[in-house]
Amino acid sequence: MSNKEAIGLDILYEDADCLAVNKPAGLMVHSDGRDEGPFLTDWILEHYPEASKVGDPMNGPDGQPLERGGIVHRLDRETSGVILIAKTAIGHEHLKKQFQDRTIVKHYVTFVWGEMKEEFGTIDRPIGRSKSDFRRYSAGRGAKGDLREATTFWVKKGWGTAPVDGSKEKFSFLEVEPKTGRTHQIRVHLSAVNHPVVADKLYAPSRLPALGFQRLALRSRSVEFNDLSGRRIKVAAPLPSDFRAALTLLGIEYL
Repeated sequence: MSNKEAIGLDILYEDADCLAVNKPAGLMVHSDGRDEGPFLTDWILEHYPEASKVGDPMNGPDGQPLERGGIVHRLDRETSGVILIAKTAIGHEHLKKQFQDRTIVKHYVTFVWGEMKEEFGTIDRPIGRSKSDFRRYSAGRGAKGDLREATTFWVKKGWGTAPVDGSKEKFSFLEVEPKTGRTHQIRVHLSAVNHPVVADKLYAPSRLPALGFQRLALRSRSVEFNDLSGRRIKVAAPLPSDFRAALTLLGIEYL
């Protein structure tokens, strides 16, 4: 890739030690040893080569080391939105400690199947590996291995109906805050309460695409953290066109 526009990447915030970018859906954070890319780490190393050794060592499925590229946390390939990147070792340690202390606040928005009856709620279910599919995680009886505590807060911002394969289906639009940071946590928790994320091929494979989404209807909307001076920073990403179109389709007003 020759420049950041080649993958539609926008810088949302930057200081001497870290930056936040708007990751598009479909872009993997780093190599999995199988996909040819491009990856977010490719862009980081092109524009911030000094970050090549910043971060915790990572190995791919083949056991070979991966470029670290300042990665502090991850978003699933189909999840779009704000992601933090460390430019320096001190910046990485500073952000890493905030994630460990759970002082970083991450807000997501998502469309889910069905009408959430309550206006807000908490999903507090431990997560483990799925017994039936190595790619999946589970927050129910299908979990195996070490079960790790996981808590997700959600607020319903609206709901509506839309046509799906000739019939009307209900959908809810949620703001979601994962208090813990388990792999696939939001997707697993919402599926566990029978309101899976729209277009989630892994956790709702029998559901048809809906609301115009051909990718996972999940977006990292904002991240709050402290910079090295202690100043509280909030970085937000605007809603993409597919989210705005789905809100219009359901008749939901959302700023």
